[in-house]
Amino acid sequence: MSSTYKIPESVLVVIFTPELEVLLLERADKPGFWQSVTGSKDSLDEALEWTAQREVLEETGIDTQAHTLSDWQLSNVYEIYPTWRHRYAPGITQNTEYVFGLCVPRTTSVTLAPREHLRYQWLPLQEAADLCFSASNAEAILQLPHRHGLAKH
Repeated sequence: MSSTYKIPESVLVVIFTPELEVLLLERADKPGFWQSVTGSKDSLDEALEWTAQREVLEETGIDTQAHTLSDWQLSNVYEIYPTWRHRYAPGITQNTEYVFGLCVPRTTSVTLAPREHLRYQWLPLQEAADLCFSASNAEAILQLPHRHGLAKH
């Protein structure tokens, strides 16, 4: 990494099954905080798709090459929680998060990065959205039926 600070551009990858069960991970540094895969770019020129692929592999052991990773062409700008601001350069208070989806079979093996996450669980759509501590994560989860053509008309 070119600097000691995190880059304020990150990805949010909602991992889900064709039946719309969502994979959530419990943060090791904040027990009780559940989320989808997230992570910042390692360098300014790192492609967002590569960031998403790398973070999914690091956090879950899932190789995105074997599945369909989709860029939702959606981004959220949010205030960085004060508890995590020290990770960013002085004066940086906002992050831009780019949303991706990854559809995998329910039988996909998950191997957590123990320094990052304590546990994982597969949950129905609404239950997963309700459990997320991040509003943008919950909103992304609730968009799954629309994003993947599964909405009932």
